[in-house]
Amino acid sequence: MPPIKLGDMSSFVRTTDPDDFGLRFNEEEANNCTKANALILNTFDELEADVLAALRAEYARIYTIGPLGTLLNHAADAIGGGLSLWKQDTECLAWLDTQQPRSAVYVNFGSYGDDAGAARRVRVGNRGDRENLVPGGPNALPPEFVVETDGRRCLATWCSQEQVLRHPAVGCFLTHSGWNSKCESVASGVPMVCWPVFADQYINRKYACESWDVGLRLDEEVRREQVSAQVKQVMESEEMRQDAARWKAKAEQAARLGGSSYKNLQSMVEVIRSFASDSKKAEA
Repeated sequence: MPPIKLGDMSSFVRTTDPDDFGLRFNEEEANNCTKANALILNTFDELEADVLAALRAEYARIYTIGPLGTLLNHAADAIGGGLSLWKQDTECLAWLDTQQPRSAVYVNFGSYGDDAGAARRVRVGNRGDRENLVPGGPNALPPEFVVETDGRRCLATWCSQEQVLRHPAVGCFLTHSGWNSKCESVASGVPMVCWPVFADQYINRKYACESWDVGLRLDEEVRREQVSAQVKQVMESEEMRQDAARWKAKAEQAARLGGSSYKNLQSMVEVIRSFASDSKKAEA
């Protein structure tokens, strides 16, 4: 595994307080993993080969079954319904249909972020951009932002992120770097500008920008011009687009019938069935 700076580690462990809630929560979860029969991870083997090699030295059973959205698209018994817990706004997809290929920037800072902080970031970072924006998150943006971006943006209360990212009009994802967002962006072949807020988003940014070459980083406090410059570079970088396309192909390969994630899902189901069968025999 590559060296990791303190600033790239989870914000939950960057503390000198041994009783910090985030630290204690992570310690408890790590201890729970040592007692588990298996670890089920939303990733695929090629994406995190070094991390998975380290984990497999410690755990007997690890099932990599990601990216989950891509796997569901390939699984014959997928029941549909999507992965979102919120009612989705489909108007943004119709708006994207009217845009030129790779002309839109998709902006989403996650489900559990600070709405006011996200709104501030969108306003400060992108008001001067020429590219179209699809902010998918805060529903209470400052009125002046709405006025100044009129005619070149679409605001959605919540949307199908996977469908948006796979739309040909989207050329860049301005993201908080949450893991699900990272996986969906990789699976969709969309390069990113990574602006983490907390938790594991910092290490996710490091891998996207330094290991996978599909992102550019932003620090927590930056000026509007810096955000615009990074977005512009991603939108114009053919090399980054090609790297993103290669990772998309690898994700598809892992998730399709016969791929590593598909096989791991099948193996996991068989193990769970065997546990259930053994339990019934014990009860009998």
